[in-house]
Amino acid sequence: MQKLRISLILIHAFVGLGALGGGYLGLSDPTLASMGAEAAEMLKHGPFDSFFVPGLFLFVVLGLFNLTAAYTAARKWKNQSYYSGIMGIILMAWIFIQCYMLWDINALHIIFFLIGAIQALAALIMLIRKKELRS
Repeated sequence: MQKLRISLILIHAFVGLGALGGGYLGLSDPTLASMGAEAAEMLKHGPFDSFFVPGLFLFVVLGLFNLTAAYTAARKWKNQSYYSGIMGIILMAWIFIQCYMLWDINALHIIFFLIGAIQALAALIMLIRKKELRS
């Protein structure tokens, strides 16, 4: 159980820090012109015309909330397994929606979808082991 908890802390920290960086880019340059990509062209199939809203979601939900989940795992909070599971599901949903909006799937999408699945599965395993799975 200890190895699983430490693994979750590291995964949450990795995803959270990466999401803070990606979210900051979306917030500081919503057109992403600095990276050579035009938001209008990339987002033509989605509801946004800039990366501001996706950047805000990435920064707050996937960045700050994953770091919070890492903190709750490190502090061994009672309901931490639920937080990890929710963050894994949100990450998988984010990747699915991102692929749909961009009409693109690349290796990073697959890797981060699998990371979300690992978060959710690890949380489920912890809940089963602790006999805390609520119906």
